[in-house]
Amino acid sequence: MGLKPTRRFLYPLPTRQAPRSPWPRGRPERRPLSSNPAAIASALFLGLVLLASLTAPLLVSTDPMQMDVNSQLQPPSLAHWAGTDLFGRDVWARLLHGGRLTLGIALLATLVAMLPGISLGLLAGFYGGWPDLIISRLTDVLLTIPYLLLALGVVALLGPGPVNVALGIGLASIANTVRVVRAAVIGVRKRPYILAARAVGCTSGRIVLHYILPNILGPTLVILTLQIGWAILNVSALNFLGVGVRPGVPEWGAMLNEGRGFIRQAPWISAAPGTLLTLTVLSVNLVGDGLRDATDPLLKT
Repeated sequence: MGLKPTRRFLYPLPTRQAPRSPWPRGRPERRPLSSNPAAIASALFLGLVLLASLTAPLLVSTDPMQMDVNSQLQPPSLAHWAGTDLFGRDVWARLLHGGRLTLGIALLATLVAMLPGISLGLLAGFYGGWPDLIISRLTDVLLTIPYLLLALGVVALLGPGPVNVALGIGLASIANTVRVVRAAVIGVRKRPYILAARAVGCTSGRIVLHYILPNILGPTLVILTLQIGWAILNVSALNFLGVGVRPGVPEWGAMLNEGRGFIRQAPWISAAPGTLLTLTVLSVNLVGDGLRDATDPLLKT
């Protein structure tokens, strides 16, 4: 007897397929910082601004405080790249020297905000319970007060001056840092690797330093860069109001105030520090976004 012909199916039989991963290529991938041209350009611009501010006495030989009644309100030229102000002072020299003061106060204010903010956020998010309750309620109270008003209150209490301005802005920024760090820690502390670390007997300090801090690096870098940007803006705002540096001292916010009355007659007095202030804050935010993309393991391309 011959073999019977096999039955041919008009449609292929369905086959079982492995479930598709929600991540492309099977797992989350980090975006390298070198693939972000905006972040690279912003970092180069910030480095140039910092270098120019630190080496201002070497780049310009003109004294930023020197007055010249014969050179009042001159427009930008080869002799004065950014023009002169009401007292004949060179705006370009004041711009470079003013960057040292503005950026220095902003970095000090960021340091004042980040150190206690990260510590309190870790304490509240990791332990929970009554430390979390107390810290969260104090944070809520601080967040009800307007940011600039709280900084003004601290400066009014301590007195005007660059250090007091940095303390006022830093203390006013602690609440935001605590909220962001606390939320990031709460999202990490229940992960399996944290439970495994507890099971093998790791101390709380080791868990925080080796397992929690590296995994909240992305949000921490974001809030750090945001704090630097906000600090630069608020330092300039307080000096614009006249509660920071002494009159005549070169500083970006104070220069904006000096050119306020001559915005039509001599717009370059305010345009130079205003433009540099805007570009600096924008560059800080773009660098923060690039660092977040490069360090956060939960982001995918």
